[in-house]
Amino acid sequence: MKEKLEVVRGSGNVFRDLGHENADAEQFKAILAAEIIKTLDKQRLTVRAAHDRTGFAAADFSRIRNADLGRFTVDRLMSILNRLGSRVEVKVRVRHVEAAERVPA
Repeated sequence: MKEKLEVVRGSGNVFRDLGHENADAEQFKAILAAEIIKTLDKQRLTVRAAHDRTGFAAADFSRIRNADLGRFTVDRLMSILNRLGSRVEVKVRVRHVEAAERVPA
């Protein structure tokens, strides 16, 4: 491999780096989904057992495990975590971006 590769530092949000319109919301949903998966693994819950415990459909847990988050709102993912016995704490930091950093509409 003689081709020189360019290294680019990411923003910390892969969805923003890929130019997604709702990058912050997608990142937040991905973080919540990862926490749900960690909880399921830690408690050794199958999707059916998770359904029995929370009342959310087993198919929802399958979608979360497969990172198919399009049908989920942040609120719904937080509700799932709450029913699994976790509490979500959100800290908001607003950072104004320079015009050059803004994603074109």
